[in-house]
Amino acid sequence: MSVAESNETQHRYKLTVAYDGTDFVGWQKQEPPDPDAPPPPPGEEPKRLQLRTVQHIVEQAVRETIREPVNVLGASRTDSGVHALGQVAAFTSIPDESRGVGWPIERGTDALVRALNSKLPRDVLITKAETAGLDFNPIGGAIEKEYCYTMVSGPVRPLWDRRTVFHTWHPLDASLMQQAADHIVGEHDFACFAQIAHGRKTTVRTVYSCSVEPQPEPGRVVIRISGSGFLYNMVRIIAGTLMEVGRGKIDPDEIIGIIKSCDRKQAGPTLPPQGLRLEWIRYEDQAHTPA
Repeated sequence: MSVAESNETQHRYKLTVAYDGTDFVGWQKQEPPDPDAPPPPPGEEPKRLQLRTVQHIVEQAVRETIREPVNVLGASRTDSGVHALGQVAAFTSIPDESRGVGWPIERGTDALVRALNSKLPRDVLITKAETAGLDFNPIGGAIEKEYCYTMVSGPVRPLWDRRTVFHTWHPLDASLMQQAADHIVGEHDFACFAQIAHGRKTTVRTVYSCSVEPQPEPGRVVIRISGSGFLYNMVRIIAGTLMEVGRGKIDPDEIIGIIKSCDRKQAGPTLPPQGLRLEWIRYEDQAHTPA
């Protein structure tokens, strides 16, 4: 079979995935050595644990549905406890009717969504499936991402949505927070907003927008930030820094000096993961930023 013929039998699917990250150790598959397992015989790999990750759960559902040992690649490595509304993942299927495997195009993407969701736990949901080019790379092809961080301030801690918001006892001034957020927009070296062991070659990133949106419920604000990409814990540190501005601990104009310092110690705390959610990811073929 020629390469062209082989490519004609392959179909790549793009998935939009939503999940409550509370009970996951993050998106990316993790298989650390089992500390309770006996030492392996010489030449053999140690026994490994399969931690509960979203990637593993989705990949298992895809494999059960199409009966192929495919790999599911996700666009963003959300950390333990972080949620997603618009995570993007992709896999390639090679349908073979004689063996009853794969997902032929004619079956449709709506049926694929239903089939996958029937196999997923209640804290993960495929909201959309699309066909994509065989060269579609959910990581390398992404040109913009948006995250939001939700916090509630005041004397009454949240109950019903405590898994998806962060609570602070201190009142917050959203207008001061917005003044500070305006200084974050643009291309900067964001080393001050990255954990020390961020693992990236450069800490220069471009932030396209950063807004602080008061909500109808008193004391509740949503920080929205979109950019070309983000460093490890960058959004949670920005949220912690804006919280300190809202509390009056940092002057809004001090953000300029904090960014220029490239010193993590100058910025605010890293807020907990539960308030963070990946909203959407945009690619070259999408003409407009998602609503």
